[in-house]
Amino acid sequence: MLYRRVPRVSAVAAGLTALAVLGLAGCDSDTDGAGAAATSGPSVIAPGEPGEANRTLSAEEAAQQRAEDDSPNSADVSYVRMMIEHHAQALEMTELVPDRAESSKIVKLAERIAAAQQPEITAMEGWLKTHGKAARDDGQGHGHDHATMPGMATQAQLKKLRAADGKAFDQLFLTLMITHHEGAITMATDVKGQGNNIQVEEMADDVVAQQTSEITRMRDLL
Repeated sequence: MLYRRVPRVSAVAAGLTALAVLGLAGCDSDTDGAGAAATSGPSVIAPGEPGEANRTLSAEEAAQQRAEDDSPNSADVSYVRMMIEHHAQALEMTELVPDRAESSKIVKLAERIAAAQQPEITAMEGWLKTHGKAARDDGQGHGHDHATMPGMATQAQLKKLRAADGKAFDQLFLTLMITHHEGAITMATDVKGQGNNIQVEEMADDVVAQQTSEITRMRDLL
């Protein structure tokens, strides 16, 4: 009987060819994965220069562009100036607590609020100085109209708070401070969408996190 012998070289070549195909397939798979990762995330519309069309950037491209130039814009500066005044009113309210509050929990809450917001005021004042911005927006020592800032207590409400005592004070303080915190969160959320400076965004993130937690505590005390 005759046997046909398959050449050894052909078998080896076939094996190498199979490995090469598998290797190429693996490379293609990795490349596709990397490409998918690079293009993942929501797209961002970047306004074009005057006379030019808007551009669509990937989330990664938008982040890179911002990292290259996070110069403060008017929204950043306005937010910092207003938040300094917003925090200052919160401190004014917490200063009333030791002599008027009945609940020790309210006293401790006020202490936490003051301990968080005073350093934030200092940081924001330092940010304005670093970027060559005046503390006030008109150079005449006039602050923002309180009515334009979300959550600010009116002078009549503050007068009522100063006149209150005991449980009545506790309830009014919590009600006003919850509204005050909600206003700060609104302002912080707005600047995150309108501002350009990374440090301001980080400060806004801190406000949202800190004051959201405090609102939960205050609602539990009502």
